[in-house]
Amino acid sequence: MATEKTREELYVTVPNLFRCPISMDVMTSPVSLCTGVTYDRSSIEKWLELGHKTCPATMQTLPSTLTTPNLTLRRLIQLWLSHADAARAPSCALSKQEAAAIIKGELDAASLGKMIDFMKSSEGNLKFVALSSSAISRFVEFFVESDEIRIRELIVEVFDLISSENSVREKLNELILNCGDGRDYLSPFAAVLREGNAESKVKSAKILELIALNPESQHKISDSPGLLQNLYTLTTSESNTSAVEAGLSALLAVATTRAAKKELIRLGIVRTAGRILSTPDPARGVIERATAMLESVATCTEGRGAIGGDRECVAETVRRLMKCPGAATEHGIAVLWSVCCLARDATAQETAAEANGLTKVLLVMQSGCSSSTSMMCRELVKVLRAKSGSKSNLAPHYQTRTTHIAPY
Repeated sequence: MATEKTREELYVTVPNLFRCPISMDVMTSPVSLCTGVTYDRSSIEKWLELGHKTCPATMQTLPSTLTTPNLTLRRLIQLWLSHADAARAPSCALSKQEAAAIIKGELDAASLGKMIDFMKSSEGNLKFVALSSSAISRFVEFFVESDEIRIRELIVEVFDLISSENSVREKLNELILNCGDGRDYLSPFAAVLREGNAESKVKSAKILELIALNPESQHKISDSPGLLQNLYTLTTSESNTSAVEAGLSALLAVATTRAAKKELIRLGIVRTAGRILSTPDPARGVIERATAMLESVATCTEGRGAIGGDRECVAETVRRLMKCPGAATEHGIAVLWSVCCLARDATAQETAAEANGLTKVLLVMQSGCSSSTSMMCRELVKVLRAKSGSKSNLAPHYQTRTTHIAPY
């Protein structure tokens, strides 16, 4: 009873600013609409997926449904939660001196577990580790030296905890990708992605995305044996939305070369993306990343051929237009333009026309979109109108010079 009373008191004292206006729960991933109102990501995405085009709190019509992470509020909530946890739990058993001694000494699963508890116990402890170059170097070193998957899972959790702190991203990039000692610092990530638990796989993908700072880093990651395939495997996890989203995000960050895109096409990324789009009720973030992935591979000849040859993928891309407004719709238009206009794939044109593509593209144009998307819509209308035999009241003159996608 005492525990229940304590929890109830803590709940009552939650600052209103930390509550989602829709669910009234403490926000875990606060994002802001263009109206300035902040919601929990899962709640506002469900609202938008139901077809609403207004801000739930103000009922203003939304000129854009794009959301922006509210990082300041997220940090304040994390600080409040850490203090709330401290109020109902014993303080961390480690002092900073003891934590420093662990870092310098022999690391094992038990000591890493204590270090993770130490970092989770307070913001100050987390910064203590994140701001220590020697600590990060030691964890990276042990990540490579150890052959135990459990050790590597724990170190990935350490990386994930410290990744939000300033300059850690650059430090990890330097230690993992630019150490210059000839050792393979990426193979442990492949091992975790292959053999680790579901949570550690997701965190590994996020770290790889985090350290892909520039073309050189992206090439090193995508060229590392097994990494692309392991990340692709994450995207096929039908029962784990977080894994699918993390896998797609990492692939978008690292698979930037034609060679990497060709490998993903060989693995089946077009078929997988089409399957994701056909899922009855997918998360908005997953849809956005799946369509972005298709747009990415459509920048090469092989990708356009694979998409054009997959009727289901083309049809599902058309079906998703306007159902998930914003980035996903613009990605979808770029995909359709690539195969129907740039590649002039007759099968893709027929499939898009049969899937009511002309009407969907017209709706996108009417809803308001970027200038490049509007240009592609005009060209799509011209192609699909001819293919479907439909008439349109659009002006007969089109600006057909396209520079949105530079094909290989």
